[in-house]
Amino acid sequence: MKNTNRSILLGAAFLMATSAIGPGFLTQTTVFTEQLLASFGFVILISIIIDIGAQTNIWRIIAVSGKRAQDIANDVLPGLGYLLAILVVMGGLAFNIGNIAGAGLGTNVLFGISPKTGALLSCLLAIGIFVVKEAGKAMDRFAQILGFVMIALTIYVMITAQPPVGEAVVKTFAPDTIDIFAIVTLVGGTVGGYITFAGGHRLIDAGLTGKAAVPQVTRSSIYAIGIASLMRIILFLAVLGVVSQGLSLDPANPPASVFQLAAGNIGYKIFGVVMWAAAITSVVGAAYTSVSFIRTFSPFLDRNNRWLVIAFIVISTTVFVIVGQPVLILVLVGSLNGLILPIALGVMLVAAHKAKIVGDYKHPLWMTIFGIVIVIAMSWMGIYTLSNGIPQLFK
Repeated sequence: MKNTNRSILLGAAFLMATSAIGPGFLTQTTVFTEQLLASFGFVILISIIIDIGAQTNIWRIIAVSGKRAQDIANDVLPGLGYLLAILVVMGGLAFNIGNIAGAGLGTNVLFGISPKTGALLSCLLAIGIFVVKEAGKAMDRFAQILGFVMIALTIYVMITAQPPVGEAVVKTFAPDTIDIFAIVTLVGGTVGGYITFAGGHRLIDAGLTGKAAVPQVTRSSIYAIGIASLMRIILFLAVLGVVSQGLSLDPANPPASVFQLAAGNIGYKIFGVVMWAAAITSVVGAAYTSVSFIRTFSPFLDRNNRWLVIAFIVISTTVFVIVGQPVLILVLVGSLNGLILPIALGVMLVAAHKAKIVGDYKHPLWMTIFGIVIVIAMSWMGIYTLSNGIPQLFK
């Protein structure tokens, strides 16, 4: 039983982490590192603290209540769950179009086939995961294997880039500049929108709920942030190593140029593998989690959950193949995902103190205070981003 639980907890952690590590994750980390240099370490540090505070609160309440986020929200305020579901599904769909595009780009780098052909092949593979009988276990294993592959290959590129680690450590705690827009974008890209719920809802499906599961669930939530943050730090150092040598990144594809400049043609092929792995795991995570937000609204949706996930993947792929990659929409959704977090976390903190939702469970006071601080900080930073950062995109 312990081995089974360990496998479920690890699977949930990797599902959440690989959902976060997508094409947007790679691009954002590269672009912000190029702009902020070693000071981007401070942004990563602050985002990790916020990520842990948000995710541990959310996963604990989901596990204790045994309910998915939208049902908890409806219990807090009737109708709120439907609003949360709409926001998450819309963001998940927009992100998934970008994820499919990233999968197509990865196959293009690796095999020279067109991005659209690569996207279609990747779509078929993602669908195959949900066609098999043990879809949940297949999804867990898929996320774990590709998660390890991404991290290992990026470590190799980081080493070849020879980053100034000492400077990165110093600037992480004493930055030259503090970029609010970067913090909101990073938090939104790690625990915003559907991402933080990927692992929490996976635990519900696996039946790992109740007060007794809280210590394990808390550890799993921290592992998930740890995995995503490790990838972020490794990529940050790789980019920093390249730009510190005075090399210029290709604005058309910043992450690809980092891998190529650091490790030559081998590095470029490694980028193809990392991009494809990041994209396809995010396709799976986004589709599974987005659909999990609507499946409880009717018995019909619940019975046909698997086919809804497949339809979600097909729709995302079709939009990309017909329209192409909506870059501006993806950037906007990445930032707006950070605005969904204070809403979702705020709902969870209210739910944590309602006996009809959590029974006799007592949520730690320090976690509630930590969560409230994050809600206030992310709300303020999100409003600041809307009024200052996003308008810059349209100039």
